[in-house]
Amino acid sequence: MTTTKLNDFHVIGISVRTRNEDQHITKDIQKLWNTFMEQGVSDKIPNKSNETLYGIYTDYENGASGYYKAIVGCKVDSLESIPEGMVGTTIKNGSYSKFVAKGDVTQEAIPDAWAKIWRSDLNRTYATDFEVYDDRAIDPKNAEVDIFVGVQ
Repeated sequence: MTTTKLNDFHVIGISVRTRNEDQHITKDIQKLWNTFMEQGVSDKIPNKSNETLYGIYTDYENGASGYYKAIVGCKVDSLESIPEGMVGTTIKNGSYSKFVAKGDVTQEAIPDAWAKIWRSDLNRTYATDFEVYDDRAIDPKNAEVDIFVGVQ
């Protein structure tokens, strides 16, 4: 884990409201990713900066124990044109601790990495956290995904 400063950037995608309790997160986020992929949402996002996908967690109601918004989308140059049925968000500049998940991202790699993050003693902001699915995640069975967690 390393801590880095990041500048603002924008993402457009689709979202779901979820929580960590009762396995809601697993079902809701799997469904969100399936919808994103099956409906070709990436191809419908205007002003994309590149083909990297982002899994974003934001608008936390009560830290780890409340509802929050999960978004799957792509980085864009601006939020001026958000298609109907999609949402736009800004990843705010700030400090983020970076973790790396390696392995099968369709199975254990991401949940295992998040389990370590939840058990850590990070001084989290609970503003925005995100995963980056770039060229290293083209093969989801043998991927490497960066996870950025907002910290004080």
